[in-house]
Amino acid sequence: MAVDSTLSSPLGPPACEKDAKALQFIEEMTRNADAVQERVLAEILSRNAETEYLKRFKLGGATDRETFKSKIPVITYEDVQPEIQRIANGDRSAILSAHPISEFLTSSGTSAGERKLMPTIKEELDRRQLLYSLLMPVMNLYVPGLDKGKGLYFLFVKSETRTPSGLLARPVLTSYYKSDHFKTRPYDPYMVYTSPNEAILCPDSFQSMYTQMLCGLIERNQVLRLGAVFASGLLRAIRFLQLNWPELARDIRTGTLNTRITDPALRDYMDNVMKPDPELASFMMQECSKENWEGIITRIWPNTKYLDVIVTGAMAQYIPTLNYYSGGLPLACTMYASSECYFGLNLNPMCKPSEVSYTIMPNMAYFEFLPHEPWNSNSPGFTRDSPPRLVDLADVEVGKEYELVITTYAGLYRYRVGDILRVTGFHNSAPQFHFVRRKNVLLSIDSDKTDESELQRAVENASKLLAKFNTSVVEYTSYADTKTIPGHYVIYWELLTKDSSNSPSQEVLNQCCLEMEESLNSVYRQCRVADHSIGPLEIRVVKSGTFEELMDYAISRGASINQYKVPRCVNFTPIMELLDSRVVSAHFSPDLPHWTPERRR
Repeated sequence: MAVDSTLSSPLGPPACEKDAKALQFIEEMTRNADAVQERVLAEILSRNAETEYLKRFKLGGATDRETFKSKIPVITYEDVQPEIQRIANGDRSAILSAHPISEFLTSSGTSAGERKLMPTIKEELDRRQLLYSLLMPVMNLYVPGLDKGKGLYFLFVKSETRTPSGLLARPVLTSYYKSDHFKTRPYDPYMVYTSPNEAILCPDSFQSMYTQMLCGLIERNQVLRLGAVFASGLLRAIRFLQLNWPELARDIRTGTLNTRITDPALRDYMDNVMKPDPELASFMMQECSKENWEGIITRIWPNTKYLDVIVTGAMAQYIPTLNYYSGGLPLACTMYASSECYFGLNLNPMCKPSEVSYTIMPNMAYFEFLPHEPWNSNSPGFTRDSPPRLVDLADVEVGKEYELVITTYAGLYRYRVGDILRVTGFHNSAPQFHFVRRKNVLLSIDSDKTDESELQRAVENASKLLAKFNTSVVEYTSYADTKTIPGHYVIYWELLTKDSSNSPSQEVLNQCCLEMEESLNSVYRQCRVADHSIGPLEIRVVKSGTFEELMDYAISRGASINQYKVPRCVNFTPIMELLDSRVVSAHFSPDLPHWTPERRR
């Protein structure tokens, strides 16, 4: 389609006029990032000037940055939890926001170990929809022809709960999928899904997954991209296909729907689309019955151009498995968001996962950045009496790491999200960030403190020893075992071995334990070598499918299937018992890791 040259974008030639306007909007926002931020803060403070929270800190109606920073404290969830609880319990006064709180968005249950309630207001849906509307115009710059087919996206809702006052509490994606923004979205040839709304909105995860997979198989030649929220969700879908393909093939062969699908809306929809297709059923049996599932995604969906999944942060460990099942298709990370706020998007979505950077959109909220000094973990914290000096969005420095702090339209003020970001560059005057990790310590036995990124790196380094055996770590978690004296780290591994006749030996897995220890920080290694306050690291190999059971258990306890992430550290007794009941072998580090006193600081 010809596009008016006046709407061309520095990002590249737009695919259509609608895309041109979206790309132009990105340019306008990022060119004027600081001015947009100033306006956003003024809007938030002026509309909420009479709220109890802002009046408590005597802001006096001021909307400028200087007064705001001098009077409003930097907070964590615990600081604002009493106000949130009052709203949840039914207090309708203007506590945090002048606009009524429409619902609570629940954060991922595995982020910092608890499910937090994030207040939101109706207009936030418009803001989220705006960010979603920018994703495909950017993707179309890199992948042409996406209007010629469909996307197979595995999307799910969670059954919502209500607070004592009756306000809904649910994950942000459930809120979005149940909104009219999603359910009655206008037709867009670039955003056609194989999954019908009836399947996405079905609260039963088996029925939802089954029909989404069935629809994706029926339209397999039209599928141009596969996606889920997290990489783990897409792998769960592949695992589902492994377990259920005979039933799916039978439905396709006969043109009738599995009797386990009982949702009336789903059955009505599927009755209209299903017809016998013996040829497709035979093809499925031929492909899915093979022992080797390498490249199964492109074998079944041959026109797939990329996978749309989050593979940054802790999700990076899924990359080898995704590559195995997809034959190395590009992995696109398109946006950066959380329950608290939607932040920005990746302007180069087809880059390597290790190079993903997100451009913060300055219209989404007011952003500040707390300088993070990973090399100085003993630096004192700050209090309300000694506030830190936060950096504005336009003033961050390339190469430095920061903790993200947000002020939102919905009533969070100078709230520490807990994400650590590294500045990689700028698009116009808007910074671009690489997601480093969540700010939390995973494992500690003594004076050691091991965080998620360190553990991830140690697992990656150790798993290199498995490469010659065509074996990879598909899933892992950890546990600080303090029942032994001294205590020691326990790492649970689920392995994928492509050739069972060439699986890694006991000795190789013992060496993996030592390789992990060599990859951990100097404080850990000092505890092991000099202080003897930590015992040898242990790897417990669990049966295939164990982490699938772990997810099922979490979902049965109320976790969101969309937001579920395997916890990188576990200490909940039922989960520990489940893992330990599935252990097939245990391995210990055979030696001490390297450590010398010169590394002391």
